Amino acid sequence: MSFSEQLFEKIKTHASPKEISWIEAKSAGSLQALQTAFVAAPRFISKTIIQSTDSINDVDINNWTLDRLVRVYFLTKFDSSDRETYTKSLDTLFETAENNEAVALISALPFLAFPDYWMLRATDAVRSNIGLIFDAIAFQNPFPMQYFSELAWNQLVLKCIFNDKPIHRIQGLSERANQELANSISYLAHERWAAGRTIPAQAWRLVSKFMNEAIFADICTLFVSQNLHDQIAATLVCTETDFSPAKEELNKHTELLNKTFNWTMLEG
Repeated sequence: MSFSEQLFEKIKTHASPKEISWIEAKSAGSLQALQTAFVAAPRFISKTIIQSTDSINDVDINNWTLDRLVRVYFLTKFDSSDRETYTKSLDTLFETAENNEAVALISALPFLAFPDYWMLRATDAVRSNIGLIFDAIAFQNPFPMQYFSELAWNQLVLKCIFNDKPIHRIQGLSERANQELANSISYLAHERWAAGRTIPAQAWRLVSKFMNEAIFADICTLFVSQNLHDQIAATLVCTETDFSPAKEELNKHTELLNKTFNWTMLEG
């Protein structure tokens, strides 16, 4: 079953008969008809919330609205046999999109042909100051995990941390952790501490495999924090790392060592 067919099966479990008839009629139309249907979808399709434990092509559609799902479905119906026509028709939608249309387009990136072509659209979404658009690339979307360079990936994660967004919702978070990102988290923490502020405790989950003397000093700072979440993060990092001084430091904090912690406890 194709991705398009899988999306339509999910649509049918949430749409009314009238909505399904409209979708079927439009999906069988020309490229121009599909473009028009993409824009018009909210006039004919409800904003029913999708409840789903399934993923389609690694895309988690849980809590999407039905009109967003339908819009993504229409995009998967575009004929990609002619690359120039295909990319031009989608570029037109990107360039004229209002916020909800942009969310659907970004959500559809994992389903689009020629993924390299859409890299600039994806990284533009990371730079967006519009929360809905940024969230569409950051969360429930495997495109960054699969295609972003290390630099682009780190920018995405750091922007989430900087804005106190839930990094645990980023797909591939652990798999794409890297030394430069760990160092950047340390730098950000120092900037925040100097200003009398903090960073989200769960950000430290990304440093466990990349411990060095500088980051270890940060973890020692967390242990003496008045914030229990910081202390939990320090305990978890020292439990996970192979850095021997961290193991020695952990043994000094028996009041934490004898408790059961996990990163889920720090997910806001």
